Amino acid sequence: MRWCCIFLIFWVAAAKAQPDTSRHESFSDVRGHYIKRYPDHFWIWPVVKSRSLDFKAQNVDTDEQTKFKPNGRTALGAGFYLFEIAAEIAFSIPESQESIDQFGESQVRDLQVNAIGKFWGLDVYWQRYRGFYLDDAGGASDFSKRADIHSSNLGVSGFYAFNRSKFSLRSSYNFSERQLHSGGSWMLIGTVNSFTLAADSVVGDVGSEFLSMRYTTFGLAPGYSYNLIIKKFFVNGTFGLGPAHNWLRVKDGQGDESNNISISSISVVRVGLGYNSDRFFGGVAFSIQSRNLRLEDTRFTNSTSIVKIMAGYRFREVGILKKRAVDLFRHHR
Repeated sequence: MRWCCIFLIFWVAAAKAQPDTSRHESFSDVRGHYIKRYPDHFWIWPVVKSRSLDFKAQNVDTDEQTKFKPNGRTALGAGFYLFEIAAEIAFSIPESQESIDQFGESQVRDLQVNAIGKFWGLDVYWQRYRGFYLDDAGGASDFSKRADIHSSNLGVSGFYAFNRSKFSLRSSYNFSERQLHSGGSWMLIGTVNSFTLAADSVVGDVGSEFLSMRYTTFGLAPGYSYNLIIKKFFVNGTFGLGPAHNWLRVKDGQGDESNNISISSISVVRVGLGYNSDRFFGGVAFSIQSRNLRLEDTRFTNSTSIVKIMAGYRFREVGILKKRAVDLFRHHR
């Protein structure tokens, strides 16, 4: 919790340090001073991303923990922003035989759809993983493999930024805008998530052992996001922490099922940096969303994380490319 407090204090200080504009300026004037749009351009970009679904069980008394990760998480693809719609597709890169021998083989299905407006964002995702390895902090070269463990993760996350005039979500997320001056915003982050984990033999060598687990989480987290602008370079930091309500069903090692309700927490962290000019743009970003719950003597955490590297170029629109998606839809009606 100490690092959470330090992080919050940093972003609160950054928020108070933002320059203020005249109260007599209109919303469009203030936003035009801070945010630059590109309504007459389209752009394309290659992308490399690594997305993962990890889970961890930690004994609250002894601090012993077991952490499982899947193998095969890197994907290569491309994206475009056209007709004021952003889309991105990526395909998994096959793992080498050496990697399979060391970490095991994972079957991965990962689908994500997101939309980002001026002040809001929405992320719908579905993940299915089969085959995990035990991430041993001792630095072993041959990891314990659990090909029988399979998990699925279905959910929707959303966020809303309250600073509508001096802060741009799009500038650091999908580069459809460019923030010209440093600024940040308080945010409200919400998530509804259903996570399922099952195996042929028990999972959890510390504390409570189980054969399967399923829980649905509803959480709301206040947060803050800040864009530090240095000429055409930027650094973005986003942090959110809040309570969550969990509906839990567990099948223990003897096959007995039980239902429970618990109050826990969710956390969201995103760090990104990059370059954003009128033509070229690019950057690297890391984000992680974690959900925690207590199961007897064990604290269970599952995390969805993504590392993304991208670079692109903006082109001026010509002909039909000047249309918006809604214009094309109206034309065909």
